[in-house]
Amino acid sequence: VQLQASGGGSVQAGGSLRLSCAASGIIFSNNDMAWYRQAPGKQRELVARIKPWGNTNYVDSVKGRFTISRDNAKKEVYLQMNSLKVEDTAVYYCATYNLGGPGYWGQGTQVTVSS
Repeated sequence: VQLQASGGGSVQAGGSLRLSCAASGIIFSNNDMAWYRQAPGKQRELVARIKPWGNTNYVDSVKGRFTISRDNAKKEVYLQMNSLKVEDTAVYYCATYNLGGPGYWGQGTQVTVSS
């Protein structure tokens, strides 16, 4: 199983980034997919989750700013991040999500938001 995340970078507050995660080695359309993040000194937190048919959930701090989506044919999941804030700075990970928690993890991509 491989989850390859990309799209991180540095941006000023108020800017946007789009993260992508390409999956292989799994039946993608059978899996919920999720984005997590971990800021320095903090625990990893679930940011957004999407079911195979498109239902989504978000942590309150990103509602209205972030959008998770997926393309089952391409086996990819995305996180569009708008109106970024300094507190969104973290390493972002994509993961499969089943049975109430994460399963397989990607390698992480750094997002840095400056004021």
